[in-house]
Order: sequence, then structure tokens, then C-alpha cells
Amino acid sequence: MIKSWMVIGGVAFLVALASNIITPDDVKWFKRLQRPRWLTFEAAIPVIWTVVFICGAWSAYIVWEKNPGTTKTWLLMVLYLLLEILTVAYNPVMLRLRSLKAGTIIGGTGFIEGIILALAVLSVSGWASLLIVPYLLWSPIGTYTTWKMIQLNPKDA
Repeated sequence: MIKSWMVIGGVAFLVALASNIITPDDVKWFKRLQRPRWLTFEAAIPVIWTVVFICGAWSAYIVWEKNPGTTKTWLLMVLYLLLEILTVAYNPVMLRLRSLKAGTIIGGTGFIEGIILALAVLSVSGWASLLIVPYLLWSPIGTYTTWKMIQLNPKDA
């Protein structure tokens, strides 16, 4: 029998793979952009996002296990999926459009949806809601960084 954590992890992994639909030209465009001087942790960003995604999947698992298969639980799973889609859409949309503004909008939208999800999950499990906090802490940093990059690269806004 397939366990719920396997399904949740599998869906999260498949959605995350979608963020790889970028071309070498897209990456070249992004690499040439100026960054804020304080952005010294760029190499750690993939590790940070990996931890954030693991926490999100773990949160979804807790919620599913509390009330598996109920309408409320399915609706919460849709919110988890929406948050992951918004999160992984950041890179391909921003890079494909070559628009830092698009990245900032997606980042801000994801943060708002993350708050909604954390509040909705709180009634099911405090731990599940707490596991969304890493997203709520990291997402604004990424969004703010992208916004600051607009100021440094106005032609690429």
C-alpha cells in the first residue's frame, strides 16, 4: 500500500521538477544581473529552499494524517499545492519573461498564500502550521532581494 507521505513527497518532487523548464539563455540573463552587496549567501539558497520544501511536505503530511480524505483536508492539500506551484513558478516565469518585477509579484503572492495556509492549518495542527514558518521567514527575503535587484537593474524590471 502506498503511504500518504510517499504521495505527498512524490507530488512535491514532481511539481519542483517543473521549475527546471529554463534555458541556458535564461540563466545567462539572470547571472549577468547586479545583486545587492549584502547578498553573500546566494550559494546556500538551494539548500535553504530544500529545507523549506521538506518542512512544507511534512506539514501537509501531518494535516493529511489528522483527517485523511475529508473535504477540508483535500481543500488544504489544494492550498499546499498552490503554494508550491507559486514557489516553483518564480524562477521559470521570471527568467522566461526576463522580468524581476514578475518574480517580485510571484514572491509576494506566495507569501500571502503562505500566511493564508498557515492560518487555515492552525485549526488542524499547531505543528503543521509551525512547519510553514520557514517558508514565511524565507520567502520575504527572496522577494525583497528580487525587489532590490530591480533598483540595481532597472532595464530588467
